[in-house]
This record gives sequence, C-alpha cells and structure tokens, in this order.
Amino acid sequence: QVTLVESGGGLVQAGGSLRLSCATSGRTFSNYDMAWFRQAPGLEREFVAVINWEGGGTEHAAFGKGRFTISRDYAKNTVYLQMNSLNVEDTAVYYCAAQPTKRTVVSGLRNDYDYDFWGQGTQVTVSS
Repeated sequence: QVTLVESGGGLVQAGGSLRLSCATSGRTFSNYDMAWFRQAPGLEREFVAVINWEGGGTEHAAFGKGRFTISRDYAKNTVYLQMNSLNVEDTAVYYCAAQPTKRTVVSGLRNDYDYDFWGQGTQVTVSS
C-alpha cells in the first residue's frame, strides 16, 4: 500500500501563502488519483482539491478556486497544494489522500470515502 506524509503547514498571516507537500512511498505514484481534504475544529472533513493519475484532470472546491492549486511531480512522487490569499477560514488540518482509481474524470472523487489511503495531516493556521 502507499504511504503518505504531509508537510508544509504552519502559521501564516491572512493574505499570505503556503505550499503543502505530500510525499508518497510504497507503490507506483502514477497509479494513484490524489486529493487534499481539510478539517477545521468541530467541523466535518471537507474536499479541497483532486488531481488524477495522469495529472491532466483537476478539480478544486469552490472556496479554493482562484486561490488554491493542486499539482503533482512524478519525479519526486509528491503532490502539492499551493495556497494563496489565505484567510482565517482556511485554518484547519490538511490531509492528503490517495486511491488507485485511475480516473480520467475526477468529478466523482470529492468524498472522503472515495479514498483508502491517508496521511497524518498538517496543521495550517491563519491569523488575522
């Protein structure tokens, strides 16, 4: 099975940027559709973005469109989430997820139950 390790979280002021990384190991990276989710205190985990195994299909949650960008680097077996113009509402633990579904269309991969493999999460805190 694939192992996922997130990094890049931290404390940032509103309006700032962070780039999260999710390093994978254990299985062929290119076989996996990859996603980011987040969970704020007291709230359910929610979808942030997904990128398909080929890298050509992506979707972003409405709150992240124009601010967040998911990408993947096959040479580094890593998926990224670039987050710009952060606001206090973006404060959450961000999780990386993987599933070997190899979808061309990723619109059906927005639920956490679509993924069997998860990282431990990285905390993002945005101060006002």
